[in-house]
Amino acid sequence: MIRSLAQETGQHIPRQAQPPWLWRGLSVKLVDGTTVTLPDTPENQAEYPQQRNQKPGLGFPIARWVGLLCATTGAVLDAAIGPYSGKTGSEHALFRELLGSIAAGDLILADRYYCAYFVIALLQLQGADVLFQQHQRRSTDFSKGRRLGSGDHVVFWPKPKICPSWLSREQFDAFPEALEVRELKVGHKVLVTTLLCAKQAPKKALGELYVSLWNVELDLRNLKTTLGLERLHCKTPEMNKKALWVGLLAYNLIRLLMAESAKTADVLPRLLSFKHSLQLWLAWSHSGPPDFDEEYLAVFFDLIAQQRVGNRPGRIEPRAVKRRAKPYPLLMKPRHQARNDVRRMGHPKKLK
Repeated sequence: MIRSLAQETGQHIPRQAQPPWLWRGLSVKLVDGTTVTLPDTPENQAEYPQQRNQKPGLGFPIARWVGLLCATTGAVLDAAIGPYSGKTGSEHALFRELLGSIAAGDLILADRYYCAYFVIALLQLQGADVLFQQHQRRSTDFSKGRRLGSGDHVVFWPKPKICPSWLSREQFDAFPEALEVRELKVGHKVLVTTLLCAKQAPKKALGELYVSLWNVELDLRNLKTTLGLERLHCKTPEMNKKALWVGLLAYNLIRLLMAESAKTADVLPRLLSFKHSLQLWLAWSHSGPPDFDEEYLAVFFDLIAQQRVGNRPGRIEPRAVKRRAKPYPLLMKPRHQARNDVRRMGHPKKLK
């Protein structure tokens, strides 16, 4: 029930999208994966094992989930959760569970990890187009193929010769022998798309659209940091799945308020602050009257629209933190053994 509510809420928001919110008439959807940690219980370890290089009792179960998000509103349309490692826990395997939430005419935007023959072929079977960064293992030669412009051509990708383990031989044979894709160089990146017409999808516009993929990182930060979904706290896998979907439902409800506010203020939803909207709702819901009439909601939506996010194009930040961690060593043995050592020998000397 909770999952259905979260999915329905997430899919309801894009249906309210205004024409200016679309990219050249297309609905753009973002895809990315992340991980969450769970309490160290036997039940969680059985379904979501910890990293293999950690000793028992020293690590935490890790679950991976992949989300399908609306590029315009940030709403989570669907998600799939699985183990951190293994064939059933890879991002590709979890992404295949989301194909039913992708409609014909959608444009899927993702990073280079998804730039693979079978991912593109499966999305084309759904009637969707793609825009990915070229995978680092694939080379691009712009002297070949049908030239569309400088650093822009259409080529054919042959089908891999080896059948993946998740496909039957009959399914593998049904895939086309080659995919027609467009490769274009924008800045230092090579992008791959199934939008083959340079007039309908200009090179510059595709480059600007790919930059918006950064929004999925901000959405995951809102989910994991602002809403606290980086660490789940239930003792069983089933309850952790429910906790995740409750978090996604709460996230989508805030996004719904932001979308309504954006319509009222005639701005794009991405210009509004998620954290401001959440804080405003928490304060407003505790102090406001029980009846939400139109005048009351109009004031509320105006307040949400007052706080805009900063416009920082081309922002680059180092993947490092300034605040130093406390000088405690890592726990290198199970906690009960460490407690016994403290009882016998006392705590180590004061750390500097």
